[in-house]
Amino acid sequence: MYVPYWRLSGFYLFYFATLGGFLPYWNLYLKALGLDAAQIGNLSAVLVGSRIIAPNFWGWIADRTGKNLRLIRLTLFFSAAAFSGFLAARGYDELALCTFGFGVFWNASLPLFEAVTLAHLRDDTHRYSRIRLWGSVGFIIAVQGLGWWFDRQPIEQLRLFVVTLLLLNWIVTLMLPSPAPRQPHWEPSRVLSVLKRPEVLAFLVVSMLLQAAHGPYYVFYSIYLQQLDYSAAATGSLWAAGVCAEIVLFAFMRTLLGFLSLRSILLWSLLLAAARWLLIGWFAQTAFLILAQLLHAASFGAAHIAAIHLVQRYFGEQHQSKGQALYSSFSFGLGGMGGSLFSGYYWDVLGPRTIFGAAALACFLAYLIACFGLARDHGEKAAARLK
Repeated sequence: MYVPYWRLSGFYLFYFATLGGFLPYWNLYLKALGLDAAQIGNLSAVLVGSRIIAPNFWGWIADRTGKNLRLIRLTLFFSAAAFSGFLAARGYDELALCTFGFGVFWNASLPLFEAVTLAHLRDDTHRYSRIRLWGSVGFIIAVQGLGWWFDRQPIEQLRLFVVTLLLLNWIVTLMLPSPAPRQPHWEPSRVLSVLKRPEVLAFLVVSMLLQAAHGPYYVFYSIYLQQLDYSAAATGSLWAAGVCAEIVLFAFMRTLLGFLSLRSILLWSLLLAAARWLLIGWFAQTAFLILAQLLHAASFGAAHIAAIHLVQRYFGEQHQSKGQALYSSFSFGLGGMGGSLFSGYYWDVLGPRTIFGAAALACFLAYLIACFGLARDHGEKAAARLK
């Protein structure tokens, strides 16, 4: 079966290049505008909090109409339009309004596209990681290139870079064919029956806690490194180191899925994530920071791949868009918003050690829930399942 590999990969390339420009440097831009830690945390919470509503709203429409790709093009175009508002916004209220508008559209596109990718792959879902790794490549190019650039140019130029990347992301989707059509379904009771299953509820709570633990990292890691006298280029290199490790993992993920169950991959990811946050918070020397960044392959990469496969298994083809949306809402939405708000309000009060220690504790709690909540019969090796 034909799979448009490069066009699918192109979406991930530009989507995560946008993230690579936005995530490490946007809060530095906000700090340069004079915002304090609480305001920066609040704006981050507004962005990730829009993931609670937006993916579910758009996912509901996608599964009802079967028009995923058309909705992706629509949301990407309007995310670029909304982000253009930052070119003029300066006050906190204006920034919050632009952030919410941008988040409502941008946070919808990735869960919808995950469903499109899986629909193209059908029974070849083991190829997903080889497509997704191009997102990591895009992230590295953006984070390294912009780190070098912002050591020489004002960070205000970040807004133009992000708008450009968003438009390129939209253009790629115009060249992508739709997957083979399927009959739209409308059976909300079946979705509710899936959500009532204990292992599904445990999975969603675990995903929420894991992303809450990432909140301090996404919001304050670059500011933390700036306080430690790291340059923008060095900061970009540390971000890139984590994504390089993620690329290596994605390249060998099919082999890993043949040896370990999805449950085991998720459990190990949670333990290594806890170790990562302790290294960042308590051992802030360069060697330990590099080691912590290499653990990004586990705390995000392996955990995300396991989650995508589990969502596919739990929700099936009929409710795939809603399943991806729920995963995004619970993890990146509820979890990300909680982590952003907590770190924003308590960063200056408790300090980095306590904040990252709390992140490690959240991961350990998630590990315990996964141990008892994810049934072992869901731990069959993915290689056998994908034959």
